[in-house]
Amino acid sequence: MDKIIVTIFGFLGIIFVYWFFLMKKSEEVKAENSVDITVNGGYSPEVISIPKDRTTKINFTRTDPTDCLSEVVLGDFKIRRELPLNQKVTVEITPTKSGEFDYSCGMGMYHGKIVVK
Repeated sequence: MDKIIVTIFGFLGIIFVYWFFLMKKSEEVKAENSVDITVNGGYSPEVISIPKDRTTKINFTRTDPTDCLSEVVLGDFKIRRELPLNQKVTVEITPTKSGEFDYSCGMGMYHGKIVVK
């Protein structure tokens, strides 16, 4: 009987982990000219949508003292910026193609996504 209970809880644990890490969708925030992103234990909002062929300002404000979040990297746009604590840092991008582009902290532990439409 105890093996059945352990098997059931193990299976439920696997389902929960799969849902939490792979199926959880972040809400997409649409930005026209600029968007503010708070950096505190990750990026909020995590997913932003911006228009193609238009310059968009992304304003990062870091409120988390964690060293990992002291830098933001937008690899597809070849941008790497330091994020001083409690200061707004503006990054301007003009995407020329549609698609999804990831950004992350300097260590690659925290991620966000830019959707270009």
